[in-house]
Amino acid sequence: MKCEDQYEKVCKDEFRSLHHKLDKLDEAIRGNGRPGMQVRLDRLEQAKKQEERLTWLIKASVITAAITGISSLIWKVIGAING
Repeated sequence: MKCEDQYEKVCKDEFRSLHHKLDKLDEAIRGNGRPGMQVRLDRLEQAKKQEERLTWLIKASVITAAITGISSLIWKVIGAING
């Protein structure tokens, strides 16, 4: 069997199938007019960063409120003792 015959009988359809699969993967990754995996992953990463910032802000606010409350209570106790 010649190389050309083997290509026509065996390889040609296999290569066509592989190209089709690669095209599907490329479309899934890039999106082809829709958000692809790259865009979706970037959106998830951005959302995670925003969530982390918001969590940090909430924790800092709670700690600040707690310190303010405790210091206010301490000053009231000191005022009651002295007054």
